[in-house]
Amino acid sequence: QVQLVESGGGLVQAGDSLRLSCAFSGHIFSNYAMGWFRQAPGKEREFVSAHAFSGPDTYYADSVKGRFTMFRDNAKNTAYLQMNSLKPEDTAVYYCAARLFIVDMSSDKWNYWGQGTQVTVSS
Repeated sequence: QVQLVESGGGLVQAGDSLRLSCAFSGHIFSNYAMGWFRQAPGKEREFVSAHAFSGPDTYYADSVKGRFTMFRDNAKNTAYLQMNSLKPEDTAVYYCAARLFIVDMSSDKWNYWGQGTQVTVSS
């Protein structure tokens, strides 16, 4: 069974940076696409970024493009989300997700989820 554990969230000021980590276990990491989603209070879960199971293809929501960078380290079975120039509207619980091979921007297409990590950006 795939397990995902996020870390790295916290309280920061606008303009600061954070790096989220997602530790993967229970299966072959390199067979899985990895994704990041977020959910703010009173809002639906939304796509942030995803990385294909192989190759360099990475996808971003327009709201984070140019500020966030997603990458993965297959040797460490870990996916990362580097978040720069954070804004108050980035405040949310951030979730890591995994699914076999192919990226999908719909949260209901992802099979495995972490517990979430809170990111709060003050103005």
